[in-house]
Amino acid sequence: MMGDMTQSENDITVVHVMRHGEVENPEGVLYGRLPGYHLSELGRRMADRVAEHLAERDITHVVASPLERAQETAVPIGKAHGLDVAVDERLIEAANAFEGKTFGVGDGALRRPANWRHLTNPFRPSWGEPYIDQVVRMMGALGAARDAARGHEAVCVSHQLPIWIVRSFAERRRLWHDPRKRQCTLASLTTFTYRGDKIVSIGYSEPARDLVPAHLLAGAKPVKGASKGFGA
Repeated sequence: MMGDMTQSENDITVVHVMRHGEVENPEGVLYGRLPGYHLSELGRRMADRVAEHLAERDITHVVASPLERAQETAVPIGKAHGLDVAVDERLIEAANAFEGKTFGVGDGALRRPANWRHLTNPFRPSWGEPYIDQVVRMMGALGAARDAARGHEAVCVSHQLPIWIVRSFAERRRLWHDPRKRQCTLASLTTFTYRGDKIVSIGYSEPARDLVPAHLLAGAKPVKGASKGFGA
């Protein structure tokens, strides 16, 4: 019994949380949880690139958000390791009151009175799913992936905001933030290393960085008319 406990406490498990690739969205809609939004040709190339990057890793579990763009991103990774892609609803995009609308730089959305009621509290935030709710579900999804790949590695494909929020929580940063400063580029990997059930390190990498349009890289300044990554 004691030997089993010691072994469990010393198990190293790695959970890579991947943001999906670029989505076909020429109208610049904030698609959120809406169905029918698929990877673009470039997005499929991003997914293939990350699958190649992870091909030699000890991955025994691949799971994704139920949204098409996440499932499509996960397929090449699963295929490279002979694994089916599981679905975890907890990895889904954050709910957002502006879903289905255009809400970008210079489009006047902030001047529309109908939108003001959603913009009263940036700390919660008032326009969408509370940050703490995202933490709870994402930590649950990561824990389930860790348990499924115990002693090996797992890949979870999710979306920008939930990934950034769970990382911020794990790194003990405040949850409210400037969206322009999220370090979570398309097809990036935020990697959580567990010893037993405890997160002992967090890493970040961008295997497909050279494929990501410059205005969508982490920290890039918004460009009017160039936003195709809404809903991320």
